[in-house]
Amino acid sequence: MSYAPLTATLGMLGLMFSLVLNPTPTPSAIWWQPRPATTWQWQLLGDILTEWDVEMYDIDLFDAPQAVIDTLHDNGRVVICYFSAGTHEAWRTDAMKFPPSLLGNDLEAWEGERWLDIRQLDGLAPIIEARLDLAVEKRCDGVEPDNVDAYTHDTGFPLTYTDQLVYNRWLAQQAHARSLSIGLKNDLEQIPDLVNEFDWALNEACFAFDECDLLLRFIHANKAVFGVEYDGNPSDYCPVAVAMGFSWLTKPLDLSDVPPHACK
Repeated sequence: MSYAPLTATLGMLGLMFSLVLNPTPTPSAIWWQPRPATTWQWQLLGDILTEWDVEMYDIDLFDAPQAVIDTLHDNGRVVICYFSAGTHEAWRTDAMKFPPSLLGNDLEAWEGERWLDIRQLDGLAPIIEARLDLAVEKRCDGVEPDNVDAYTHDTGFPLTYTDQLVYNRWLAQQAHARSLSIGLKNDLEQIPDLVNEFDWALNEACFAFDECDLLLRFIHANKAVFGVEYDGNPSDYCPVAVAMGFSWLTKPLDLSDVPPHACK
């Protein structure tokens, strides 16, 4: 009688028992995961001034020249690349790729920009994936997808909280599949559902609207919260921003070439 099958079976059971007691460690994320109080500069218009001594630059995916990204990397900066994930911008080089059925209402005060039907992921996904691939090609370290709170706006589509949640989770998954860091832009109401899937948060004017406490979930998760105020007195909101662990700037609405004006 051969004992080989029994020995093999016992060996396999031993291996399975070992895996239960000592599961394979989950690999650490290989993309950028900033901590609270990370310094940064945000500029989406004009020639990028690369000389500010900050840890991260947030610049436009399409408009930023490769030489600027390379210079920032040479200077030891992390480069985050901005694009709109929730609207169609008529001036972008890929604007003609969006099917007309995806286009909804105009954005107030933003000429040439229309909301997208994020429910139609079959038509939208190839375009957004191409933008993420462009971010990889240009050697961006991460992305800042804008307009990811469409369900709270008059888009022309009956978008729901769940529609937005599905889309935003898909964005995070697609970014991480490409080893790109990704931030949650505004979308404050969904932070409890998304804080574990995004690497940092970015907010506009939470002090002006008295809603900054909603961002503290990211701080409690040891994740950076970047933000900007366009109006108000920095002497009023900066001490509070610093105490909360936020990385806050004072900027003009067009996010042009101005110093970071960081709260300290």
